[in-house]
Amino acid sequence: MKSYKTQRRISLTLRYILLALLAIVWIFPIIWIVLASLTQNNTGFVSTIIPKTFTFENYIQLFQNKSGSFPFVSWIINTFIVAVISATLSTFITIIMSYTLSRLRFAFRKPFLQIALVLGMFPGFMSMIALYYILKAMNMLNLGGLILVYVGGAGLGFYIAKGFFDTIPRSIDEAATIDGANKWQVFTHITLPLSRPIIVYTALMAFIAPWTDFIFSGIILGNNQAHPETFTIAYGLYSMVHSQKGAATAFFTQFIAGCVIIAIPITILFVIMQKFYVNGITAGADKG
Repeated sequence: MKSYKTQRRISLTLRYILLALLAIVWIFPIIWIVLASLTQNNTGFVSTIIPKTFTFENYIQLFQNKSGSFPFVSWIINTFIVAVISATLSTFITIIMSYTLSRLRFAFRKPFLQIALVLGMFPGFMSMIALYYILKAMNMLNLGGLILVYVGGAGLGFYIAKGFFDTIPRSIDEAATIDGANKWQVFTHITLPLSRPIIVYTALMAFIAPWTDFIFSGIILGNNQAHPETFTIAYGLYSMVHSQKGAATAFFTQFIAGCVIIAIPITILFVIMQKFYVNGITAGADKG
């Protein structure tokens, strides 16, 4: 018995040591980025971990935008508008589609699920050239076109939400139907209140994608170099450090400060919604 307890104690100690090392590896880049954003540096890349002088000048310069070439406030507003509209529409489409595929039975349902699964295996950026020319023909190389791209791909992200709806007993729906409720009333009054975790999870994923996306925003908004106020945060920061020769060096610490600002809303959302997020992703993985 003593030998077993000793082995268990050693095993737990080794696990905690490994977890501590992994935590250090994961947290170190975050700490470095935050400290670098508070560094007073005019020579380019930050080479020290702890800055000699702490300053909020990098953040102040971002928001003041004295040159007028990098309207960071406009980038935040644009990104927030795109992310909120995209998240709202994408969540609605995903939840409606997931519920339909989970509860209703119709012709070609199984072939559709198989086709959607195959299409979902292809990364979205494979279609970016085609999307660019389609949006260009529609004169929508703007924030509206960007929203259309994000919302258009929402339908294929239904598998996790469908798995969640599959875990809700059908007997609840049948009982409500016997009491005289139609399918829409069952969905809105019974299923949705029980689906708060998956709704939060879907909304978070739909919000994060536009908030941090660089590829599609760069492709769609890249031709508007004369109007930087139309950019999103990710592409705006990229354009800031590539605006001219030596810009990557001159604006490096401001770029880092912008990265920290981008991470703040996502971090707050995850902290507030952590319980629902975990419940949604675990419950949605139970059934396919």
